[in-house]
Amino acid sequence: MDGWLQAQTQILGARKHSSKSRRNQYTDSVVLTAIKLFHTAIWAFLAGCILALPIAGFMHRFDWAVILTAIILLECGTLALNRGLCPLTGLAARFTDDRADSFDIYLPNWLARHNKAIFGMLARSLLSTNRSCCGIG
Repeated sequence: MDGWLQAQTQILGARKHSSKSRRNQYTDSVVLTAIKLFHTAIWAFLAGCILALPIAGFMHRFDWAVILTAIILLECGTLALNRGLCPLTGLAARFTDDRADSFDIYLPNWLARHNKAIFGMLARSLLSTNRSCCGIG
């Protein structure tokens, strides 16, 4: 029976013996929850910036469009410097063995998986739309 249990543990990816105490596991869970909440709040803010960009352009609030563009480009730079990953992903990974697409953020798995592609295309199209509205492009 011991060999069967060991095989099942390896198949399921569970740890055979946890070196962490219950207190450390609880602390890790609390810290991970805080990181996920913070990450989700930042994601919502950045998604809002991308969605607000064409509104600023259509309202001829180019001062806001420049600020929103700078925020979006800062996020792109942060991702580029971190090899395409959010720095909070690496931080969250320290507190869990879970590696699902949404282990570090409160988003549905499909959105977490395709987040950069969806919002990257949206940001590019909106930036080009604002450029044409401003007579730049």
